[in-house]
Amino acid sequence: MKITRNIIHWIFPFIVGIITFNVFRVIADLTKNDTFWQGDKLTHLLELISSILICYIMDLIWRHRLSKPDKFKSTVKEYLYVLIELTVITTVFLFLGDLAGILFTGDLLNRFLIFISYIPLLMLYYTLIRNDIANMNYQKKTMQLEKIKVDKAEMELKLLKSQYHPHFLFNALNTIYFQIDEENKEAKQSIEQLSDLLRYRLYDIEKEVTMEQEISYLKTYIAFQQLRMNERFVLDMYFDPELKNQKIHPLLFQPLIENAFKYVRGGYRIKLELRFIDGQILFKIENPVSENCVSDGKKGIGVENLKRRLSLLYPDKHSLETDSTESLFVAKLTIKTD
Repeated sequence: MKITRNIIHWIFPFIVGIITFNVFRVIADLTKNDTFWQGDKLTHLLELISSILICYIMDLIWRHRLSKPDKFKSTVKEYLYVLIELTVITTVFLFLGDLAGILFTGDLLNRFLIFISYIPLLMLYYTLIRNDIANMNYQKKTMQLEKIKVDKAEMELKLLKSQYHPHFLFNALNTIYFQIDEENKEAKQSIEQLSDLLRYRLYDIEKEVTMEQEISYLKTYIAFQQLRMNERFVLDMYFDPELKNQKIHPLLFQPLIENAFKYVRGGYRIKLELRFIDGQILFKIENPVSENCVSDGKKGIGVENLKRRLSLLYPDKHSLETDSTESLFVAKLTIKTD
């Protein structure tokens, strides 16, 4: 299909050049009562080559211009521009050809007849090129839309596949839950908390959630993390009661809480607060770290993903700051709500 289109693209100016040359010969010969195509064959050949050449040049110019979609905002202005362009080019072509002895146009009347014949013919040629470019653009956009549909279908398929694993995990947790002895309440509670966390991440989150929903999830997540801490662990936690119906994208605070539980050292204490001040959600979490805690200088994947999500979801409406000393790590996240 593409090869055939390219062949037609290169042959078409050649055909139009032959047609325009014969139009020129009809007017130039018959108006002078000469026999058609009689005369010097070399001169006719030069006229034919010149006619074909000018068609190839105009074809390249027009196709290049039409490849820029915003070149003309008005069709009337576009065709007026082409009309003026053809008037100038045709006039110069006929004048220079006559001057060089390549074209023999005859008297002024002949030149006028040739001129008024060339212009509509070349305008028609421009319209054909314009329609061809428009058709190519339409086909390209159609193919892009089809590709988008295919990509969307593949993404939906991947999403369904990714959801299969949590479903399997839910069923497995449910099976384990009923296999645990009734007296082992802590184990049952842990499974319930884990199920709630998974359910929130899989089902209960839409594009945005309320802060009340998010805080409920965070409390469940923190309670689950506390199960692996010993009795020395101290959690200082505060959630502003004003945080209820404010809308926010979910799971933005959890990576910082996870990071704190993962690296808590030394004093074995985490301080967390979530406040609402002047239309902004302020989150702060700090945890002590031991002096001999070795760091390889790499940032956690969770925190890096969080930075990427924030830049996409809240451009110019958030601030994430971290401060680390030999004994304390502090993270502050501020999000401006609408």
